[in-house]
This record gives sequence, C-alpha cells and structure tokens, in this order.
Amino acid sequence: MKKLFKTALPVMVLLGGIGIVQVLVAAKPEPEKKEEAQRLVSLYVDEVASDEVTIIVNTQGEVRPKTEVDLVPQVSGRVIMISEHFAEGAEFGPDTTLLKIDDSNYRLAVVQAEARVAAAKTAVQEQLATAKIKESQWATKGGSAEPTPFALNVPQVAQAKAQLRSAEAELEEARLNLSRTEIKVPFQGRVRSRSIGLGQIVSAGSSLGKVFATDTVEVRLPLTDTQLVELNLPMGFTAEASNGPLVNFKASVGNQTYYWQGQVRRVNAAVDQDTRLIYATAEVEDPYGKAAAGGMPMAVGLFVSAEIAGAARQSVFVMPRKALRNEDKVYVINGDSKLEIRTVEVLSTSEDLVYVTGGVLPGENVVTSTIPAAVDGMQVEAIKSGQRS
Repeated sequence: MKKLFKTALPVMVLLGGIGIVQVLVAAKPEPEKKEEAQRLVSLYVDEVASDEVTIIVNTQGEVRPKTEVDLVPQVSGRVIMISEHFAEGAEFGPDTTLLKIDDSNYRLAVVQAEARVAAAKTAVQEQLATAKIKESQWATKGGSAEPTPFALNVPQVAQAKAQLRSAEAELEEARLNLSRTEIKVPFQGRVRSRSIGLGQIVSAGSSLGKVFATDTVEVRLPLTDTQLVELNLPMGFTAEASNGPLVNFKASVGNQTYYWQGQVRRVNAAVDQDTRLIYATAEVEDPYGKAAAGGMPMAVGLFVSAEIAGAARQSVFVMPRKALRNEDKVYVINGDSKLEIRTVEVLSTSEDLVYVTGGVLPGENVVTSTIPAAVDGMQVEAIKSGQRS
C-alpha cells in the first residue's frame, strides 16, 4: 500500500499541474485585433489649364532637290576629260563643262557638212544663171505661146535651193553634235553621283551620273486631314509669291541642333492611297548659302522635323504630354480621390504639352506618373507637381 501511494503521487501532481495551466490559459483575455489601414497608391498630378493658342502642326520629311537630272550624253564616243567639278559632292557653276567626249569625228563631220553647203550654194547659182539664159532665149524667140516652168528652169532652181537648205541643216546638226561633246547643265549645283571614268566609251542615252541644283530644296510633308484644316489649306493649294505658311525646320547633326525656315508652296490634290495622308511640299531657298544655319546647309538627304503654325487661335485645355495615354486617354483624380479613366478629344500635341478640346475641365488633376494597372474607381492619393521633392 505504501509502495502504491509512492508511485501514484507523482502522477497526481503532474495531472494537477496540467489542469492549473489549462485554467490559467482559459482565463487569459484574448489579444486585441488591429485592423490594417488600406495603403493608397500615390500618384503625381498636374492641373488642367485653359488657354487660347495657335496650334503648331508637327510633321517631318526628307530634304530633296527641287531640280535633279540624270546626265545623259546625246552623242557617243570616248571620254577624254573629266572636270574636278564632276566628283561626288563637288560644286559647279552654270554651264561648267563637267566632262568632254572625243570630238574628232564630229569636227570632221562639220567640215564635210560645210563642203556640202558650199557645193549646194554653187548649184543654186548655176541653176539661177541657167534660168536667166533660158528666159532670155525665150524672149528672143518671141511667139504667143507661154513657156512652161520647166522651160524657164524654175523647178531646177527650186530643187537646188532645197538641196542647199538640206545641206545647211546637216551642217547645223554637225555643229550641234560637236557642241554636245561637252556635257554641261544650265544651273549651279552639286554632283550626287558619277558612274563613268576617264577613257571610258559612252553611248548616246547612257547614264553618266546625277546632279542637282542648289538654288532650292524641298521637303515633302505628310499631313492628316485634321492638320490640313488647322492650317486652313485646301487640297490642291498653290502659293503665290509669299502667301504660303511659314515652316520651321530642325535637325540634329552630331550633338548640335540646327534650324532653317521655309514656306509651304503647294499641297497635293489627291490623298495618298497607301498612307491615307495628304502631302504638302515646302521649299527652302539657297539652302547651301544664305539659309545655311550656323554654317550647316540644309543638305539633300537630311531628315528634318517641321513645325507649321495654324491659321487661327483656338480655345483649348492644356496638360502635360505625359498625361496622355493610348493616344486619347487620361487619368483624372476626382474630388473623392478616386481614379477616373477618360477619353479626350486631342487637337494637337507637342514635345511637352497636349492640347484637347473636350474630356476634361480646367482645374482638374490629371495623372502624370506611371500606373502599372489602372482601374477605374480605385482609391489613390494625389501629389501635386509643386509638392515634389
């Protein structure tokens, strides 16, 4: 009995301790639960402003020569001289001889044609003399019969004169061919390319190279129908002396930006079937001389940006360019700090600003920061641009 009591006592103490612990745990008050406050997305915003502006139409194009020709000889022969002005990129003046074809055969042809003219002139004089003799003889004979033209040598004289005119035409052609052995163009320009060398035999109609005039260059500018309305230009427009809209061109060359000014001279009378755009052509006078910006000419082949001022001032809503998303969407934060996704009517855009005519109101806050997943109605926190640190 005593042994049994000694064995049971530790077990009873252990069970009693467990019971006390359970009672204490049950009596312990539950910890107070704290609700986590919702973390709002912070977004930078700018206010929409109202303004009256002259819309600037932005477009671009490639500079190309107004006048460009393929040099094609009208006579055949061996090239015996190439001017230093007939090299790629070289400049030349009006009527400068760019190359010369061997003219030996053409000089001989002139001499032969001159000999035929001399012979034809002699033949005319002979027939005229014969006609006088025949007329005198007929008058001496008398009689009432009228002489025939042939009897008076009239057709023979006419034939001799016709042969003279033919010989003179051949001489003129020979001289013309001789002059064509020197290849010239009647304008000041530059050489775009050259495709022949000294000593090469060329044939009439073959290509010698390309040259272009440097008095005027032009840029073909693509425009939408909306932009055409903003500029108040009708399709088929042709400018008079100075009534075409001014165009400001710019291009980056190296680490510098250069500027030039030109004028819209004409607008195509048809819509391009591939792009559905209307093309206007602007011209810049003396691009390698007076119009050269800081010594940089508006060179042929240069890709330039163009700005054309609209015809009239318009009332618009203005906001930062980065507020515009997917061409016609903006994110507006309303008075309840909720995000609204709106569609706006875009009139024009520039590098920094966007001009719209509807979809927002002055004073409203538009989001300018990036939102990975925007949801209409989401709760956000607006941070105005002036609060940025």
